[in-house]
Amino acid sequence: MNAKPMLAFSPGSILTFAAASLAAIIALGFLWGVVFLFQSRGAPMERLAAAERACTHHAYPSERHACMQERLVESQVIPVANQ
Repeated sequence: MNAKPMLAFSPGSILTFAAASLAAIIALGFLWGVVFLFQSRGAPMERLAAAERACTHHAYPSERHACMQERLVESQVIPVANQ
């Protein structure tokens, strides 16, 4: 008979589970960070896309660029305090 007690989890499997859990937490942290960056910078790209759609009727790139710049300036909201 074997007198050594057998564990349900060997020390190697516990270490593997801990490493996999830590890797999953780190990966989710990176994913959350990337999603947060895209969400926080999505508004300027939305305004740029709207300006591109509004200026498609211009034939020349220089006119289209000037039109887009005007639209982007108009779309910027500057909060003004009421007095």
